[in-house]
Amino acid sequence: MLIKRSPNGIEIPFSSEITPKHIFESRRNFIKQIAAGSIASGALLEMATRQALAQNVRQKLVGKPNLAYVVMDRQSAYKDATTYNNFYEFGTDKADPAKYAGGLKTRPWSIAIEGEVKKPMTLDLDSLMKLAPLEERIYRLRCVEGWSMVIPWIGYSLSALIKKVEPTSKAKFIEFVTLADPKQMPGLRSSVLSWPYVEGLRMDEANHPLALLTFGMYGEVLPHQNGAPVRVVLPWKYGFKSAKSIVKIRFVQEQPKTAWNLAAAQEYGFYSNVNPAVDHPRWSQASERRIGEDGFLTKKRKTLMFNGYNEVASLYAGMDLKKFF
Repeated sequence: MLIKRSPNGIEIPFSSEITPKHIFESRRNFIKQIAAGSIASGALLEMATRQALAQNVRQKLVGKPNLAYVVMDRQSAYKDATTYNNFYEFGTDKADPAKYAGGLKTRPWSIAIEGEVKKPMTLDLDSLMKLAPLEERIYRLRCVEGWSMVIPWIGYSLSALIKKVEPTSKAKFIEFVTLADPKQMPGLRSSVLSWPYVEGLRMDEANHPLALLTFGMYGEVLPHQNGAPVRVVLPWKYGFKSAKSIVKIRFVQEQPKTAWNLAAAQEYGFYSNVNPAVDHPRWSQASERRIGEDGFLTKKRKTLMFNGYNEVASLYAGMDLKKFF
């Protein structure tokens, strides 16, 4: 796998240091107005500056460490985790999300919960975050292209939300629908996927304690490029199953038609469990490279079944995981 870097050797900055074009231009116009004398009030200056900078501030978010969900691998560096991402709504290059997601508006934000539930509802972000105590869990994340990271995530088990809305007996699957706003997401101009991005799980998968409804990482709110303001993290599955920037959760009877499965069913199965015995049609899944740790000449790591999370194995007892990949 080729890791692309800036041709001039300059490191991509933290998300807090990336200024979207529209914010940069608004600052420049604001300065011109000051020079022309159109804005004289120091209070107005302070307010405008706050508005211009609001989306670039890294905000703290505390979760109580849950030692039952801590892998002992060395954590990936924050810089690596926030500058090497898959988030196709902002572009297909790994550096694109960090470059172009800075202007994503994450407040106000709400999630509609609908379908086969007794209590359909729409929750704003604050209400959603208060639904259960926030925890910090250190999970491995394995991507289908053959790279992996170890990240301290902040959230709570998705099962807490599921319990709140009381699914009916008809609910067999849960579907995640993500934001698709062409004004904020330049990647939507691409036809590489059908938009909006949709992912899904079986109900027993969604109720597993490992399935994390996620609001933060590294002690802070999620950076825009990592799926702000809310995503799921499913550490035993390949990374593309962990839907980002979720706006709707639907409880349905039929298996959802998910984005990557629609785009290339022969390459991206619905389950997408990490399975070293099932190769991608164009590369092996038997090994992986840890981003930020392994150089090109360093021996790759052996990929673990279910990414090492063997506690989920009972969910798939009796299934042919080469057929249901």
